[in-house]
Amino acid sequence: MNEISRRSFLEKSIVAGATAMITPSVLKSAAPALTPRMTRDDISLAQWALVEEIRAGKWKTLDFPSVARKDFGLNGIEFVNTLFEVPTEGYLRRLKKNAEDNNVTMVLIMVDDEGDGCSPTREGRKQFDINHRKWIDIAHFLGCSAIRTNCRGPKDVNKDEALKYSVESYQMLLEYAVPAKISVLIENHGGISDDADWMVSLFKAVNNLYFGSYPDWRQPSAAFDNVDYLVKMLPFAGGMSYRNQPTDELSAKMIRISKDSGYRGWYGIESSGREAIKKGIELLKKHLF
Repeated sequence: MNEISRRSFLEKSIVAGATAMITPSVLKSAAPALTPRMTRDDISLAQWALVEEIRAGKWKTLDFPSVARKDFGLNGIEFVNTLFEVPTEGYLRRLKKNAEDNNVTMVLIMVDDEGDGCSPTREGRKQFDINHRKWIDIAHFLGCSAIRTNCRGPKDVNKDEALKYSVESYQMLLEYAVPAKISVLIENHGGISDDADWMVSLFKAVNNLYFGSYPDWRQPSAAFDNVDYLVKMLPFAGGMSYRNQPTDELSAKMIRISKDSGYRGWYGIESSGREAIKKGIELLKKHLF
């Protein structure tokens, strides 16, 4: 799909209200306002936690609000873009109604397979911006507060060069996201995004209230200290990708660290499978509220 069709995707259909607001003149003059922040904690369900059920055909994205509410008693859901069926206006309206009927908040859309925020080429960075705009439109239409992106970079990329690449990518994308009041978050999915100090330098360089982290509570390893990573990301956190840790004690420690830091918001459970999700709910309720 070429650049023109990418830019016009959805803009002339499902989100006429949103895109009417997001004109070039507005983009140039828009002053960032503080992105909506929650003043309390809550628990949401990340769609990826049940990806095997979806792939097996047990339910579809349209059923997700009902699954979260009726099966787990949760108040929020976090989508994965690659699990959407074709997001036509009618489809999105049905999804929105299903969320309203189940009293479930649609929190964010995890965006995969749409380019890398640390692309080493100008063309790649521009395409990253173009590709993600339609998901900002969809997030706005559904009432989500954020999209989640990936920022890995080439293998063994120079950190200074990576910073230049990523600053350019996210500044372009935020020009589109800010008027729609959609936050743009980065999850540590390998590569340069696993370097907490580098991530801090990126957030400071871009310096936009709608730009932040979405720390993935991956299990610790010799190459990844997830507690240290979480601590460094907390000042910029716009959400949490919660995963049960190898021990309940470590899960409790990370929950307390987040709460004590002043973070208030969604903890999106991404632990795989129903039993792991239920355990995550139990641990979060025990140590969070």
